[in-house]
Amino acid sequence: ESRAANASNKEINIQWYIPSLAKPSTYTETKVLLLYAYNTKPVKISNIKIFSSMSMFSGHLWIPLARIISLREKLSNLKQQVEMLMQSSTSLSSASEPTTFLEQSETLKIITSKKPKMNVAKVHLDEKTEEMAKRCLSEVKALLSVVPALSLPLTEIPFDVTLQSIGSLEDMFDPANGCIITEESLFNWIISLFH
Repeated sequence: ESRAANASNKEINIQWYIPSLAKPSTYTETKVLLLYAYNTKPVKISNIKIFSSMSMFSGHLWIPLARIISLREKLSNLKQQVEMLMQSSTSLSSASEPTTFLEQSETLKIITSKKPKMNVAKVHLDEKTEEMAKRCLSEVKALLSVVPALSLPLTEIPFDVTLQSIGSLEDMFDPANGCIITEESLFNWIISLFH
């Protein structure tokens, strides 16, 4: 029971392994191992010895550490850009209506209480941010694609851009930690790259 697993929805679990001696001898640059597992239907495992499922998949990829660090920095910059766009759109919408001091303090309470929902709201990107996103996501695609040579740059963004989805991608490429991705459009895009 203590080793049982439960996934009430579709999710991808990402973990990194930075080997010391287990590094393949054919590589000269430092590579790290991306370990992934995902389920396409809800899963409840109560006994790992007898469990088998057609809706669970796992695998691994060797990825150059330098490319991961570089990509994570770009994703961090993209996340900051998305946050600035969200703040400017929020301040524009609230600036269009004159409010008294009392109404402003009530508005602040409302914004604070709605903050978690803002993370999942779709963000309308300006041209500069959209190009930045396409470059980052093309790099994600190149790193995760089974046949990188066939990985062409993206011409459109393949999932809904929200603060949560960009934050999840940033977390995914943090070799010091793992992450779980549940956002449906991001989930679907990432598992399409693993095939």
